[in-house]
Amino acid sequence: MPDSPEPPDWIVEQPGLTVFALLSGLLALFVLLPYLQYVLFGVVLAYILLPVQRRLEQYIRPTFAAITVVIATLLVVLIPLVYVISVAVRQSLGLVRSIRQGEIDVETVEGALETNGYAVDLVDLYESNQGRIATAIQEVTSGAIGLVGSLPSMFIGLTVTLFVLFALLRDGERLVAWFQWVLPIDDEILDELSTGLDRLMWASVVGNVAVAAIQAVMLGVGLAIAGVPAVVFLTVATFVLTLLPLVGAFGIWIPAAAYLVAMGRPTAGAAMTVYGLLVTFSDSYLRPALIGRTSAFNSAIVVVGIFGGLIAFGAVGLFIGPVVLGGAKLTLDCFARARTDQPIAGAITEGEGIDAGPAESAGEPESATESDEGGDVETAADPDDDLRSDS
Repeated sequence: MPDSPEPPDWIVEQPGLTVFALLSGLLALFVLLPYLQYVLFGVVLAYILLPVQRRLEQYIRPTFAAITVVIATLLVVLIPLVYVISVAVRQSLGLVRSIRQGEIDVETVEGALETNGYAVDLVDLYESNQGRIATAIQEVTSGAIGLVGSLPSMFIGLTVTLFVLFALLRDGERLVAWFQWVLPIDDEILDELSTGLDRLMWASVVGNVAVAAIQAVMLGVGLAIAGVPAVVFLTVATFVLTLLPLVGAFGIWIPAAAYLVAMGRPTAGAAMTVYGLLVTFSDSYLRPALIGRTSAFNSAIVVVGIFGGLIAFGAVGLFIGPVVLGGAKLTLDCFARARTDQPIAGAITEGEGIDAGPAESAGEPESATESDEGGDVETAADPDDDLRSDS
């Protein structure tokens, strides 16, 4: 990889090429924007599945290995995910329909509550909050209808995801090396950014998403055993709530336990309470077991990243949003340190943050540069030539 000139000198000496490069990047971004969330979803899947790709490459060619991983992902992840979401939407619509049509026997619920020592006038409670309930029902209904109406676009988007996944699995390492070559950033800073972003991705995908998925499945099994209706919908809701700090599975198992008590099943309600506490506190064991003692995110970055990511990127924003904010902080830290040549307080440094090395666990692509025993950087050949070669 040839040494790049200093960014300010290069920009001054080649102003026309600089403007052309910026315009090309903006045009490429406009092309990606309509399906940006699906492209990012493919990036997340490629990050997770890269270790599987590397293992398969020991036995078969990279192209065949990538095709195998993509087909397995389609059968094991995407199709079941679409099915679960469709069932959750159907159950939520059924619940809304039951409430609107009055299929829920209010007198039976009130009688069960009085039997267990709770006197509640549900009709009066409904009338006092009728406007809020109607607004919530309308939002849920319109969201579900919009989801159904967007199925053709979703199908195209998932196709884009599969092609992005295939390309990154087969050529991801060379693509990363190419980016490292063309970006006008010093190698030392670029390596620090790569390491920091890898830690952020690992913390987001494993530390947040995997833990939330495990807890959602655990609570879903408990809800199914207890006989709580709309189990799939509640499981999906548990997954979303568990991503949020200080909320977690409390938002699902407490109403579920109250429902069981209201239905005249106090023993089941008590058992659900105990089981829900176990699911909630399992976070203290799952997270250290998967990613180490600490997380690369604080609560503000997680909350703002999740909600902002949902608005900006759709569902994939649950994973990408915190990474974007964390990456912005990391980039600003590197910028300030490069400007002042001083360490930044709170910046991610080697040995801090995640104990489990994400590069080993998540299969981080090898850096385009290697250090010899004397500490000098040995640069590889122009990776653009590799991109043109057949893998």
